[in-house]
Amino acid sequence: MRHAFVAAVLAFSAASALAQSTTAPGGALGGGLRGNAPLDAETRPPPLAKMINDDQRKPRSYPAQPPLIPHQIDNYQVDLRFNKCMSCHGRDRVGESQAPMVSVTHYMDREGNMRQEISPRRYFCTQCHVSQADVRVPVKNEFADFYTVAPGSRAKPAKGRGQ
Repeated sequence: MRHAFVAAVLAFSAASALAQSTTAPGGALGGGLRGNAPLDAETRPPPLAKMINDDQRKPRSYPAQPPLIPHQIDNYQVDLRFNKCMSCHGRDRVGESQAPMVSVTHYMDREGNMRQEISPRRYFCTQCHVSQADVRVPVKNEFADFYTVAPGSRAKPAKGRGQ
């Protein structure tokens, strides 16, 4: 009985603190994406951000990270009938387009067999690859890349890594 009372008091205290932090300026939740708006208030969404369209390859922050898309992809058709990305990044088009070819792993099926066409499981590019927008970071990020956390790493990070 005593333990249940203590648990109830702790739960009530935690809920009260959470409710206050959602509306308090700079609170744990209040300073995030919603600003200082209470949870039950409808807010006006910010305008869409300007997309980065500089065609400059961005450094990767961790091993096996899918490359970022350094150009706009608005109105790109990627559906069961056509994949616009492959008109530049397909292995038969990179000589003409000078775009990087998709990884050979994208042509492998689940058993590791090479296919002539891109694998159905890798067909929808934006499942993994994302465009970049010119925005202010809304939530503090303390991500550290491999070169920062690896003990005794001799490799030097590329310019811009871990930032």
